Amino acid sequence: MSYDHIQVNTQSSIRIEGSRVVYFDPFQISAEKHDADLICITHAHYDHFDPESILKVCSQNTELAAPAGMAKELKKLAWKGKIHLLAPGERVETAGVIITAKPAYNKLKPFHPKRSGWLGYLLEMDGTLYYVAGDTDAVKELQEIKCDAALVPIGGKFTMNAREAAGLVNKIKPKAAIPTHYGSIVGKPQDAETFRKMVDREVQVIVKL
Repeated sequence: MSYDHIQVNTQSSIRIEGSRVVYFDPFQISAEKHDADLICITHAHYDHFDPESILKVCSQNTELAAPAGMAKELKKLAWKGKIHLLAPGERVETAGVIITAKPAYNKLKPFHPKRSGWLGYLLEMDGTLYYVAGDTDAVKELQEIKCDAALVPIGGKFTMNAREAAGLVNKIKPKAAIPTHYGSIVGKPQDAETFRKMVDREVQVIVKL
């Protein structure tokens, strides 16, 4: 399967185009496309919740998914469309796709505490399962995820590093793995090659950044 329909921009800004157009954490978006059917926000940090970029990709019919604890931040958008506030484990069918909220947190680092209820997402669209991890360590709840494509952070410091991300990928065994969250604010461009070398050969590693 080709994964050309997946775009990764700065950090974890992701666009997946199938029968619907789904964005995750749009950030530093330059063009005003207004083509999103669904926008999924993983958490409230500025490089994941960028109101200016959200307004550049949304249309009148765009739906928004976000962690339940982000209701206050979402007021900045003056959003008039449908909003789905989710907790880890919750599932919703919306905008023609199915999304399941997955936990995203740090085990020991203070940046993304578990109590915040921040998220990754499992997206089901056109018979394909995409896992977008958000900012997380390789925590035990993620090891049972089943997906076709896994988009995982590798930059370290705020998230798992390349070695830890490869370990998670080797446990969940997707068909393809795409590294994110490196090479700009945190992490080096070379981290992608480290990740590639440590992922099992049966998993296709696709570098988008």
